[in-house]
Amino acid sequence: MPFIYRNLILSPNDSEESLPEILASKLALPATALSNVRIIRKAVDARKKQNIKLVYTISFETENALQKKLTDNPDLEWQPDIKPQPIAKVTSQKHLVIVGSGPAGLFAALRLAQHGLCATIIERGEPVELRALAVQRFWKDGVLDPESNVQFGEGGAGTFSDGKLTCRSKDSLVPWVLEQLVAFGAQPEVRYLAKPHIGTDRLRTVISAIRRHLLDKGFTIRFGCRMSGINKADDRLVSLTVNDNEELPCDHLILATGHSARDTYELLERRQVALQRKPFAMGLRVEHPQELINRIQYGADRHPALPVADYAVTWNNSNGRSAYSFCMCPGGIVVAGSSETGGVVTNGMSGQLRNSPFANSALVVNVREDDFDGSGPLAGVRLQRRWERQAYAAGGGGYHAPAQNMLDFLRLPGKSTVKASYRPGIRETDLGMVLPAFIIDTLREGIVDFGRKLRGFVTAEATLIGIESRTSAPVRILRDTSCESLTIKGLYPTGEGAGYAGGIMSSAVDGIKVADIIAGRLSAKSSPPCLRMWRL
Repeated sequence: MPFIYRNLILSPNDSEESLPEILASKLALPATALSNVRIIRKAVDARKKQNIKLVYTISFETENALQKKLTDNPDLEWQPDIKPQPIAKVTSQKHLVIVGSGPAGLFAALRLAQHGLCATIIERGEPVELRALAVQRFWKDGVLDPESNVQFGEGGAGTFSDGKLTCRSKDSLVPWVLEQLVAFGAQPEVRYLAKPHIGTDRLRTVISAIRRHLLDKGFTIRFGCRMSGINKADDRLVSLTVNDNEELPCDHLILATGHSARDTYELLERRQVALQRKPFAMGLRVEHPQELINRIQYGADRHPALPVADYAVTWNNSNGRSAYSFCMCPGGIVVAGSSETGGVVTNGMSGQLRNSPFANSALVVNVREDDFDGSGPLAGVRLQRRWERQAYAAGGGGYHAPAQNMLDFLRLPGKSTVKASYRPGIRETDLGMVLPAFIIDTLREGIVDFGRKLRGFVTAEATLIGIESRTSAPVRILRDTSCESLTIKGLYPTGEGAGYAGGIMSSAVDGIKVADIIAGRLSAKSSPPCLRMWRL
């Protein structure tokens, strides 16, 4: 019978290998009485800098004869042995298409494969190996490929990020997503870390493994393939146009494009698909020395048993504006994330080891619908695009980013220099010119408050880089309770680009749920297998 023990405390000097003995001592049992001891959660408690703790939740089993001793312990609970429900097998002659191979699209595909179904995946960008080369060329030379970049290509925008797997949702599918990621090559500890991440380097190998698995299961994957039209009969989807010159039969479409597929939003608007504009956030990236963030959070040099330190801060103004950190990347770098010519977009990225000497985070402000440029569902897109082009001009072209020392930005005295990990490069300028005044004013007030909460945060060692504009989708593609479009039957808007998720985990969960809905609707007719990988 499995049990859960919560709040098992170790110091950074304790060995994790001693967990079974420490647990047995807590339970007044011999260590040999415990079996199947495993970590199911690990977190760092650094609230008291002089007494930093590692806090574990442990699963274990013991003999029936000893279970009567395990009573009246508030940290102990019996864990029901719940067996997962089998996935129903479905066969069908219907044409299934997934547009986009980010987490929503890939996990929808994995779930369809579990149901015994296969689909055609179309992806405008390149396979992750070729995509990585295109991105490196962009960062080195400032030559952007609008079809394969940090935003577009196999794996989605999260491929060039920290690979965070945090998720506020308690959805029962979250553990399944983590297990799948580990099965395809993610490090096993992502199952239990309180703040799990894969890292951009490891994530690429995971994505390649998922692709090979889907091909083995009969999926067709077409790279360099862009959805350019949606065709319907009455109100039902019948086919897609791809690359402006080919018609692809389609009965059920999982539309899993990311939040930067602006041409897709424009296509949907022309086809009168129900859209709704949505609030989001914009701001800047801030970069500090990682050692400084370690000292702020841990009070001293980081112990080797502790992860590189991160932070999360929020400040609320009385006028309803908020400034907050977003997508914090410890031990990472600031990267160029543009997907349109003539616009500068920043993002943060880190590898599995998080061993860069820098820490960075977005510092953003909420953007309301009344801030948008004009009316209509794409007004938020227009706002993003306008300020991305302004940042491009302020950076002097070539996708150099405008940057400013934090003290200069806050108009504080002190000797300041501007340096950053961002490539292709930065140009020192007044960042007050690259974002709306309400964002700049809120950031200035918010950063001062962050400095009160994190002593040392406001420093001449910090650089601000502009702009961070792709925090979430500025559009929601409306769908009903069965995740189907309100205006075209057979169209299932999915994931972050559809406005129903934010980040790798919630996007993956949304893709799984949509796949389950489609599988439940399909008939029991067989579909011929296919095994092809296309490159146009």
